Amino acid sequence: MLSNWRGNPWATIGVLCLGYFMALLDLTIVNIAVPAMTADLGASLDQILWVFNAYALCLAVLLITAGRLGDLRGKKNVFVAGVVVFTLASLAAGFAQDPGQLIAFRAVQGVGAALLTPQTLSIIADVFPASKRGVALGIWGAVAGLSAIAGPVVGGFLVSALDWRWVFFVNIPIGVITVALALVVIPESPRQTGQGLDPTGVAVASAALFCLAFALIQGERYQWNAVIWGMLAASAVLLGIFLWHQSTMRDKDPLVPLSLFRDRGFTVVNFVAIVVSFGALGLFLPMTIYLQSVLGFSAMKTGVVLLPMALGGLIMAVPAGVLSERFGGKYVLIGGLATFGAGLAWIAAAVRTDSGWTTFVLPLFVIGLGSGCSFTPMASELMRNVPKRLNGAASGVNNAMRHVGTVLAGAVIGAVLQSRLATALTEQARERAEQLPEEYREGFVAGFADASTEGLNVGVSAVSNSPVPEGMPDEAAQNLQALAGAVFREGYVDALTPTLLVCVAALLVGVLACFALKVHTGPAVNPYGLPETDDEPGQTEEPLHH
Repeated sequence: MLSNWRGNPWATIGVLCLGYFMALLDLTIVNIAVPAMTADLGASLDQILWVFNAYALCLAVLLITAGRLGDLRGKKNVFVAGVVVFTLASLAAGFAQDPGQLIAFRAVQGVGAALLTPQTLSIIADVFPASKRGVALGIWGAVAGLSAIAGPVVGGFLVSALDWRWVFFVNIPIGVITVALALVVIPESPRQTGQGLDPTGVAVASAALFCLAFALIQGERYQWNAVIWGMLAASAVLLGIFLWHQSTMRDKDPLVPLSLFRDRGFTVVNFVAIVVSFGALGLFLPMTIYLQSVLGFSAMKTGVVLLPMALGGLIMAVPAGVLSERFGGKYVLIGGLATFGAGLAWIAAAVRTDSGWTTFVLPLFVIGLGSGCSFTPMASELMRNVPKRLNGAASGVNNAMRHVGTVLAGAVIGAVLQSRLATALTEQARERAEQLPEEYREGFVAGFADASTEGLNVGVSAVSNSPVPEGMPDEAAQNLQALAGAVFREGYVDALTPTLLVCVAALLVGVLACFALKVHTGPAVNPYGLPETDDEPGQTEEPLHH
């Protein structure tokens, strides 16, 4: 029965979107589980940051190579392999017994996501004629919006009703069904020859990003010693080596064709893609911790509170495309980034230790409207001046740059949050130590002062995490625990505000960068970088505009 669906374009896109949805769902669903997994595994803030960055790092550096691997080994084969790797890694992550295991399995998940993601668009281009490809792309894009809505709500339900491990276990049935359907439904794709995978470029880029992420995330724990600064220097050197290596491979399929960046629009949009990552990650991770560990919301309530942002994004996604064609993507993008930043600034001004959920409904909705006005014009402006022969490379580079932005954003935001939290906890502990008997004050302050070098705890138990000295009277012990909770809550709010403002500043830089874009109206040619088909007239190749 299912064999009758082999090669059917609509059945094929259904299977592709199922796998794509699984990979995207895992990005937002894990955010909700952070406080619970932190408490259960005894993870520190820097370790939790690696749970995100291990995934994003592997995804960022392998995305382009995985796209080429699909051309060489068969897109269907690589898609299925990616789903299998992602599913098995999800199972292992669900059984992780310590932070190190979880980080390792998240990295393997990133490899699986990198293998499957680029194949989805590429197979859509193979099975759909140009006349129906717009509808297919609309479905593919809607999956991203659906995952943004489903992630917080589904994650909140799973963590509240079952356990944080189910945010990974939920991928198992999806993965199994996807593989079974893919083997039967998706047609075989022709294989290409003559393309290389550039393993040297992948290795050097991976090392550069790892050194940068390690230095920024672990800097506070190691008090920014010589090793940390050495890692930052190594990252800069490796980046230089990577750019030199790519320049020497101009005629040998480089990982990143540097000629693409001669086009001003392409360069600006890729920079803006990195900036948008700061806004998205700067909201999700710190706010998820704040809502659960400071305000005491359940995981389910946290997911529902974040829902207005996803709804705002869905509402503006289609109008943003229409406005971009009529007035030019430049102005829609400027308005979107400015609105995004305004919403973040609103939240930064509103966070308190006793804020209610209604405080965040409007600013989160505003953030959603801003993000909805950002992604569509970025997609259309990116490809306007790129020659047809470089469409696939340009699309791959942009996807990789977005995930590089996620790594950079996670590292920078994590560094700011850790640094400010370490300082704020010490200051708050000093202020409240006066309320304790004199013999316990020094130890109380020292406990928070040492936290930055031992690993900051931001789990659901952080508000009562201060150890009680042996022999301390019950009344004094209760007072100490209450003071420890107050120190964490006030300290986290003190650290959250400047962290959000860093994201606002990044979005403001993005707004200024957008003024360098040229004004274009009308639809962009092949905005997703898909290869042309026989029933679609090819465009005349033009040189990149400086």
